[in-house]
Amino acid sequence: MNSFRKMRLLGVFFLYFWLFCRPFPCGYAEQVLKEPYADYELKCGQSGGKLTLSTASEPKSFNPIVAQETSTTQVTGFIFEGLTRTHPLTLEVLPNLAQNWQVDASGKEWVFNLRRDVYWNDGHKFSADDVLFTYKDLIYNPDIPNSARDIFTVEGKKIEVEKIDDYTVRFKLPFVFAPFLRAAAQEILPAHKYKNLVTQKNFTFSLNVGSKACDIVGTGPFRLKTYLAGERIILERNPFYWRKDSCANRLPYLDEIVFIILPSSDTALLKFLEKEIDYYPVNAQDLSILGPRRRADNFTIYNAGPAFVSNFIAFNQNAGANPETKKSFVKPYKLKWFRNKDFRQAVSYALNRQKIIELAMNTLGAPAYSPESPANTFFYSDKIEKYPFNPLKAKAIMNNLGFRDVNNDGVLEDTSGNRLEIDFYTNANDIERVKIATMIKKDLEDIGIKINFLSLDFNNLVAKLTATLDWEMVLIAFTGGIEPYFGKNVWSYKGGLHLWNLSGSAQEQYEETIENIFNESAKTLDEGKRKELFAEFQLIASRELPLIYTAVPYSLYAVRNNFGNLYPTVFGGAFGEIEYIYIQNNNQKTKN
Repeated sequence: MNSFRKMRLLGVFFLYFWLFCRPFPCGYAEQVLKEPYADYELKCGQSGGKLTLSTASEPKSFNPIVAQETSTTQVTGFIFEGLTRTHPLTLEVLPNLAQNWQVDASGKEWVFNLRRDVYWNDGHKFSADDVLFTYKDLIYNPDIPNSARDIFTVEGKKIEVEKIDDYTVRFKLPFVFAPFLRAAAQEILPAHKYKNLVTQKNFTFSLNVGSKACDIVGTGPFRLKTYLAGERIILERNPFYWRKDSCANRLPYLDEIVFIILPSSDTALLKFLEKEIDYYPVNAQDLSILGPRRRADNFTIYNAGPAFVSNFIAFNQNAGANPETKKSFVKPYKLKWFRNKDFRQAVSYALNRQKIIELAMNTLGAPAYSPESPANTFFYSDKIEKYPFNPLKAKAIMNNLGFRDVNNDGVLEDTSGNRLEIDFYTNANDIERVKIATMIKKDLEDIGIKINFLSLDFNNLVAKLTATLDWEMVLIAFTGGIEPYFGKNVWSYKGGLHLWNLSGSAQEQYEETIENIFNESAKTLDEGKRKELFAEFQLIASRELPLIYTAVPYSLYAVRNNFGNLYPTVFGGAFGEIEYIYIQNNNQKTKN
């Protein structure tokens, strides 16, 4: 474990050297982030005030177990907590609901000693029963769909969870599981509140947007106060929150966090400029507007470097039909196109990634060909297949596949005479993504593919991808992180977000190979070996192209200058340790 820790910290050093020790590439933003935050210090602040944010989509629920979309998790992240947490700057795994832990010599038995001062936000005491309930009754419950089950299942085997006493829990792993400690950040839910819902088989659809605020119970720094559909979500300070600052003041400092629902990023930008919201996730094209106003309007633009997210194209390779409508998910002849690796490679060669970076990201981005972002300097591998812009090569591949423009209308037909026409979707609320999609449409039409582009509300798009499977081609993104294994729900053919093939069975040999890589990576603590395994995974993914990556944007944040303890990072975002954020020059007295 010591060598693992040293290597991980070395990776962290290089990550933050890249993120913070370089000039900001655009003249509109100040170089505020300094080399690894030598002045990083969480000061004792003042209680009171609120933070006003915007969200592009309404939450689908307040249920962190079944959630698969950021519109839900960006809210539930303030309400629920896990046994561990990751420091947003150092990326160290730190104690949270567990005050410490021990692991035996085999690396397979972990004992967590829980904090004794934790209460749920309804005043009930937190205990080991809640941990067992979360893992046994929720995560491993086959009747409850959730992505966490993919992570906590190693080669088909579950992790055993035992209660030693009210504040001690033992996890018995079937194998050494390298990501376990970081995975223990999984949200814990209260048995006293939700046990009956599980017994009645109602949990999956509980904690929905129609629930009463008092029914959303977590241990996090905030709790739900009000949800007004189509308008706003208001979180209030959790009066039972357990964490205190170094001056023994109970956290969090803020009284409220308000999310204003603004589907249009243009509207969100306007609200920020009008000082109605305190934070705006900056698109590169916004810099020409925001840059000249930052001093007069008293805000700072932070550049945290390459994001842990990149946009990708996917084609629907799901066979079969909708059981209700009996309509095929994808027309058989289109399914044949989409399942052809050469077809997908032709599409990748047709993409002008550099133009996407220049026009959609104002040069603040990097080309992407891999499931891992360059931000993840510890696991990212550059030894992958790359597809530089080459429309002539793309056309040659299509020609070799038998596609011809038989009627000279600019659109290719396959060998059966079917017109090469594809319906293409992305989410309407992301202006940058819509712009990228428009550029992709042109690139593909230049090589003879007719694209019918439509932007949809985000939640409707998610429903198409994960429920009805009624889609052909999509541009979307998954949020990544430090540990590649946590993407298993995407890359395992058994995973709930393996969206191009949700059958639960491998369609291609590469899916079996990736499955084996992920399983093996979980069972070794040798970080060198793990890097080799994930490098192989990235190479396979770049060759097979079930997801065709486009470009990685930089993480840019505009934040008002009235917040204390603000240390934006690419991993933690603008408000990495939200419980310590306070309003500067707040005249309210500190609460104890």
